[in-house]
Amino acid sequence: MGISMEELREKRDQGWRKELRDRLSVKERRELPRLKMPEKAPMDRIRGFMEVNNGLDPEDARDEARRCLDCANPTCVTGCPVNINIPEFIKRVEQGDFARAAQSLKSTNALPAICGRVCPQETQCEEKCIYNKMKKDPVGIGNLERFVADYERNSGKISVPETAPSNHLKVAVVGSGPAGLTVAQEMAKRGYEVTVFEALHQYGGVLVYGIPEFRLPKEIVATEIGILEKMGVRFQKNCIVGRTVTFEDLKKQGYQAFFIGSGAGLPRFMNIPGENLCNIFSSNEYLTRVNLMTAFRFPETDTPIVRGRNVVVVGGGNTAMDSVRTAKRLGADRAIIMYRRSEQEMPARIEEIKHAKEEGVEFMNLNNPVEYYGDDRGFVRQMKVQRMELGEPDSSGRRRPVPIEGDQYLMDVDVVVVGIGTSPNPLIPQALREIKVSRWGTLEVDESTMETSMPGVFAGGDIVRGGATVILAMGDGKVAADAMDDHLRQKK
Repeated sequence: MGISMEELREKRDQGWRKELRDRLSVKERRELPRLKMPEKAPMDRIRGFMEVNNGLDPEDARDEARRCLDCANPTCVTGCPVNINIPEFIKRVEQGDFARAAQSLKSTNALPAICGRVCPQETQCEEKCIYNKMKKDPVGIGNLERFVADYERNSGKISVPETAPSNHLKVAVVGSGPAGLTVAQEMAKRGYEVTVFEALHQYGGVLVYGIPEFRLPKEIVATEIGILEKMGVRFQKNCIVGRTVTFEDLKKQGYQAFFIGSGAGLPRFMNIPGENLCNIFSSNEYLTRVNLMTAFRFPETDTPIVRGRNVVVVGGGNTAMDSVRTAKRLGADRAIIMYRRSEQEMPARIEEIKHAKEEGVEFMNLNNPVEYYGDDRGFVRQMKVQRMELGEPDSSGRRRPVPIEGDQYLMDVDVVVVGIGTSPNPLIPQALREIKVSRWGTLEVDESTMETSMPGVFAGGDIVRGGATVILAMGDGKVAADAMDDHLRQKK
């Protein structure tokens, strides 16, 4: 006879695994359903920028943790780019020992509250969960990660990872995005004196300028950065490395190794006729105005934003989805995603597509703009659209979009946001002429160490990948920190 949930809750502090594992059979765990993350109602959430997901409560979190089968070979860990000890932190949650669960998480992950919100767990750790082989829903690893980090923050008792005594070696990190913050934490743990240089007036990189409040509240980012400050990491904002201060200047100040995590903030456009008309934005500018400069509060804040009625966002990734959901919150009558492939090929997270549909976003798949038309003042008013069909797979493995000959039409628009990707800012290659750069403008690195062609200069995240997830950038940071530590020890 199985143990009741009430009995199980009484056993929360009875040891790390044994008592709970022995009293609840594998079969009983398998039969527990995955708990759905509570969400705000769609018509409520589009009225503002409040976070969509509400998070699990403690008992729901423990119930979800009880679904973990404690696999002998936890493949979920291999699916995590930063190798979180997933079974350990989940068992801590199952026991109700949320403080130790947080400590376990933060021993390998510098940004658990962020990763729990924006990482594509469905294609990483959760995809590797053994439940998938059973045709069942995987354990909600991301939801549990978010719960643990939030619980600790709300408790007011935030743990700070231990750091080794200072070795008095100085390390410079260029950019305060996820890759840079990860390197900063890893090197601080080892006793290095780390300074993070940020070009903007707020820390967090893409976490603050690229991801909207309804997915990632800025207070979450500020809390994670605050932990790094308590570990001794120094931050310097409004500092463009390569302009405000050169690499040679930093070397003279005693910095012995560098990590470049400056991201990919250079917008990409389609280069079609009319693309320079007014009210055609890149997603980068559109989201930066709203997220970093809080333009949605204008005129309370200084930065304005165009609130279109008929808004088309071109693209199918998470950035495009963030843009179109932002347009809906800014009052658009029609907020439309236009994507040249089908929904199955969309790179955006399934959850983001689902949320967008719930919020009234229209999807025009297999359509692609080919020209824009403006009024006599130079403002966009119409777009010519080409209908597409899918052909043979291209180099990405996705079926290639092919124009349907003679099938074009006009549609009215007053704001267009182009969200088809970004490129690395060329500032770093201009400042370091000897560094090797790919034909796409990304920095070339040794993937086993993330070291560039310049000894002692490492790089990771979008400046290397050209566009990646937060967790992949963090994985780069972990690899780079290990290699940087080895480099400095050998040099010493």
